[in-house]
Amino acid sequence: MIRVAVTGAKGRMGSSVVDAVSNAPDMEVVAQLDAGDEINADSVNGAHVAVDFSVPTVTEANVHALIDAGADVVVGTTGWTPESYARVRDHAREAGRAVLIAPNFAMGAVLAMKFAALAAPYFESAEVIEMHHPGKMDAPSGTAVATALGIAQARRQAGLGELPDATQTDELGARGGRVDGIPVHAVRLRGLTASEEILLGNEGEQLVIRTDSFDRSSFMPGVLLGVRSVRGRTGLTIGLDQVMDL
Repeated sequence: MIRVAVTGAKGRMGSSVVDAVSNAPDMEVVAQLDAGDEINADSVNGAHVAVDFSVPTVTEANVHALIDAGADVVVGTTGWTPESYARVRDHAREAGRAVLIAPNFAMGAVLAMKFAALAAPYFESAEVIEMHHPGKMDAPSGTAVATALGIAQARRQAGLGELPDATQTDELGARGGRVDGIPVHAVRLRGLTASEEILLGNEGEQLVIRTDSFDRSSFMPGVLLGVRSVRGRTGLTIGLDQVMDL
């Protein structure tokens, strides 16, 4: 049995993780931690793996504390930067522990990001629209950032230049934020859970890749895969696709 601790356990995603792990035949929940709870070897209660679905302001500190507590870590909280990735990578490697940070655990979203990177070299234009519920605390989403970075990298490797865009004035920021040169637009709308559209265009044609999560249950198979896959690794792994056979 894989012993699992959950941080952010009282949140919407965290409580879903607790239920999913509890129902998995090869796992058991041994600790549920939330805001105000100290993370240490005693509080994680011998967990082999900890799953963090907290908030962006504390997730890095949680991960460092979980590493020091002796657990491998699976992270679904977004808001990471290259600098925070680097700090966790160094700490995990030095401690001989493994950390998996995934911008999205939904299989559709993981595959959409992969498809977008595969298609990007063959299209002149690319933009990303992410759509979430109004309770989401960060914008753009980690999934949208990862999607844009993957598109930008694929374009560079193909020798493509800047996207065509004749815009000269945009005082309201209507053209979205730029992530490595790729426009990213964030929508916060009541009734949504998590959706993303990736728009790719050439003269006379358009490819639209869309993924929708209608319920938090859509993330749970990916979370369980992450818990099973992180053990035996060392250092930092970014993206669920890295532990899938893609």
